[in-house]
Amino acid sequence: MVSRVIPVDSFDLVIFGATGDLARRKILPGLYRRFLAGQITDGARIIGAARSDMDAPGFRAQVAEAIQEFVGEGKRDAAQIAAFLGILDYVSIDAKGEAGWPELKSKMRDGTVQAFYFSVAPSLFGDLANHLNSHAIATPDCRIVVEKPFGRDLTSARALNATLAEHFTEAQIYRIDHYLGKETVQNLMAVRFANILFEPLWNSQYVDHVQITVAETVGVGGRGSYYDKSGAMRDMVQNHMMQLLCLIAMEPPYHFDPDAVRDEKLKVIRALDPVGPEEIVRGQYLPRSGAPGYLEDSENPSSKTESYIALKVHVANWRWKGTPFYLRTGKRLRARTSEIAITFKEPPHSIFDDAEGWRENVLVIRLQPNEGMNLKVMIKEPGPGGMRLVQVPLDMSFAEALGEDGADIPDAYERLIMDVIRGNQTLFMRGDEVESAWAWTDPIIAGWEARSDKPQSYDAGSSGPEDALMLMHRDGRRWREIRE
Repeated sequence: MVSRVIPVDSFDLVIFGATGDLARRKILPGLYRRFLAGQITDGARIIGAARSDMDAPGFRAQVAEAIQEFVGEGKRDAAQIAAFLGILDYVSIDAKGEAGWPELKSKMRDGTVQAFYFSVAPSLFGDLANHLNSHAIATPDCRIVVEKPFGRDLTSARALNATLAEHFTEAQIYRIDHYLGKETVQNLMAVRFANILFEPLWNSQYVDHVQITVAETVGVGGRGSYYDKSGAMRDMVQNHMMQLLCLIAMEPPYHFDPDAVRDEKLKVIRALDPVGPEEIVRGQYLPRSGAPGYLEDSENPSSKTESYIALKVHVANWRWKGTPFYLRTGKRLRARTSEIAITFKEPPHSIFDDAEGWRENVLVIRLQPNEGMNLKVMIKEPGPGGMRLVQVPLDMSFAEALGEDGADIPDAYERLIMDVIRGNQTLFMRGDEVESAWAWTDPIIAGWEARSDKPQSYDAGSSGPEDALMLMHRDGRRWREIRE
């Protein structure tokens, strides 16, 4: 299979925070891979902007080091790296002051697409937006990219949206969530809306329940002080997992159009029922084998912040009434995996005697590792001796199904940045989505804070707190095993 590489026209992309960790690990190596693939041409300009006092050659040297560290050996072509470095430039800039802004303005070209990536703390968004406008750098059709967190509650999210709205229209703002750039997440929409097979079954009449799992083996480590002000609910559920839930539960949009898709996602968020305390389990990982526990990592021995959370969620609409969605995410769990599992109901009557061998049909969408999908179905076990049933997967790994092209799936950031340049907002969150998600999340957080709930301890390397198992066991269900 030959993948189509669609180059983009000339553009100027300014990356604020270009010497930071995200730019070094994801943004700049991803842009190099798109350059290598032919999607970025020599007509593009990528301008790094940061506080660091360096010149363009110094910045190019840093980017070259990042490519060596974060790009696979098979893609490190010396000539292509040199050509990519040739489209890079750098400006030392003061986000809060005046230094560097006239120089940045002098580097911007007329007649090109202009995009500004705010890879900085949200507290600087307003300063950057103000300087881009006061120095007449931002054009009426430019685009800005903002990283999460989009606030830490409804009040701060509204304030952040209002700050951006002072200088840019909603059509210019791209709120990036890298989960939406994953190949499998987009294929979830293709599976639902490009095939007649699943959509008639995609409702409470046929779906028993849905599980969404995002498990990590790492702890909070060097970001403990930040994470302790956030926790799993704010860091993962309110944004990443909420978006996955929306894509599963939303109605078919009238067209694959940015606002049509986001309108349907917004309806799901607004249809979420409140979550009671009996439907929430929170946890903190314990020390293990010399590795510190959460209290040590966060450097807060009295912390009540959760490194794990499990929720039972209901969508109050005609399609999903009565079908629970179980969400869980945590640090220091048994394996690193992200998946969505749609478990279908049993047939109303089985004609087979082998009742003990019966298992429900399950559609599993793997986000990581080894992106792909499998559908578990019942078949007859091979061999004589009667009709014995066994469950087998119809498995599709993208790397195997699509050959070499599938093995070379672009990173989420690569896809999303190219969507910014093309002006496609489909995979980016709209302001009202963000605010509605916080409107649902805030009462849940306020509830456990008012009750002074303390997270339960769980062993590092386990599947989480014991009560998380009971969250499903009392409904006669079980979590899927966390494994690579």
